[in-house]
Amino acid sequence: MTDPAVLVIIPTYNERDNLPIVAEGLMRHANVRLLVVDDDSPDGTGAIADDLSRQYPGRIDVLHRTGRRGLGRSYLDGFRAALAGSADVICQMDADLSHDPVHLPALVAATAGADLVIGSRYVTNGAIVNWPLRRLFLSRFANRYIRTVTRLRARDCTSGYRCWRRATMATLPLDRISSDGYSFLVETLFMAARRGARIAEVPITFVERRTGESKLSSGVLIESILMPWRLVGTPRRD
Repeated sequence: MTDPAVLVIIPTYNERDNLPIVAEGLMRHANVRLLVVDDDSPDGTGAIADDLSRQYPGRIDVLHRTGRRGLGRSYLDGFRAALAGSADVICQMDADLSHDPVHLPALVAATAGADLVIGSRYVTNGAIVNWPLRRLFLSRFANRYIRTVTRLRARDCTSGYRCWRRATMATLPLDRISSDGYSFLVETLFMAARRGARIAEVPITFVERRTGESKLSSGVLIESILMPWRLVGTPRRD
């Protein structure tokens, strides 16, 4: 059995210092390609991504977005581009070095028995490094809140480190996804679970970003609070 062709999607906004490091880590893995979806970063991240694509021809591609920004919009554009290609497994990662490329092979391997694999902080052997107690409490509370409202079984519903089987991602109604920020992660997980996807979790060590600023805003937090209720109140439409 041959190894699956893997495409990793990384949305970027002002990540010029971090992107080369995470890209180098990914390029150490055979059969892995990278799609950088840059949200018109004013710090020149898009130009850095273009340089990387020339350094690794055929392995790194860049999608330059313009117009309204947002993590969800970036991922939707990346998902559509990925589904138009030939990858067997499509993965999501952050550019801020919180998601270590060393964990990628374990997530990809787990797709042999699951349709969606989550890199989880909250299963046995999962860990978080450099978070203050307040941030850890908020994250754990958010995940318990989401699981209570939506009845999702995953321990880490808000992790952005994920690998999808191509066929499973193709079942998502991308045109009906409305979330812009981090609640995009909850919405797509809920949609996959509602469609019967087999969901697994693999432990990761999450490390707080080393450089740059967090994209978390009050608007994103409010959307994340309201999203679970909107999901359970929306009838399924295939």
